[in-house]
Amino acid sequence: MDAAPEYRPMVAVDIEGSGGRGDVSLLRIREVLAAAFREALGESGIDAKACLIEDLGDGLRMVAPACVPKSRLIHPFFHELAVRLGAHNRTAAASTRIRLRVALHAGDVWLAPTRVAGGPLEVLARLLDARPAREALATAPATVPASLLVSQHFYDETVRHGYPGIDPESFRRVEVTEKEYAAGAWLHLPGLPAAAAQPPGGESERPAGSSKMVNKASGHGVVYATQNGDLTVHDRTPR
Repeated sequence: MDAAPEYRPMVAVDIEGSGGRGDVSLLRIREVLAAAFREALGESGIDAKACLIEDLGDGLRMVAPACVPKSRLIHPFFHELAVRLGAHNRTAAASTRIRLRVALHAGDVWLAPTRVAGGPLEVLARLLDARPAREALATAPATVPASLLVSQHFYDETVRHGYPGIDPESFRRVEVTEKEYAAGAWLHLPGLPAAAAQPPGGESERPAGSSKMVNKASGHGVVYATQNGDLTVHDRTPR
């Protein structure tokens, strides 16, 4: 193998309950998701043409360029995606409403012109299918358009630092056991406190010494969440 692995951030999304809606509804759902995904990338300053985006049938997987800061995949990207899906759902028929599970990870992958391979993609797939994310989204209010599950690696390098638009206190630690994969991960439901991301019947853990941050879950002129009585709106200044 001549190529060397490259460290890349990556995201995968899966549509909740896409089966059984019929082809017309499914095609409409896919159109809305693709448009919202592209628009969220644009708002995040991420060039879609520079990304490897694959159709997963019921969702999408994207490997971003190495130059993309991982924090941008949470804010603005995830937040912008959730806002667009929420706006769609408010006027859509029940058959074309969209709720997503979103997973984030990063690691060394092998790249080819039209494909990518490597262990981090397997981790991403396990996070996308993780039971805690499925249960949290299924039991969340209908107004919540998406759940976000990030790997421990992604949390350590990005979330816990509290970059603008990212509130560490809105993430809840969960345990993921899917096939051969078992590890901790961090779950977030936009617009809800961290306690709401806790899977039913389970108690998540926060490692000792983790920091507590003031809520900053807002940005680009759109308020994504309010918590702890504080409301902060950030500007569009690139970071």
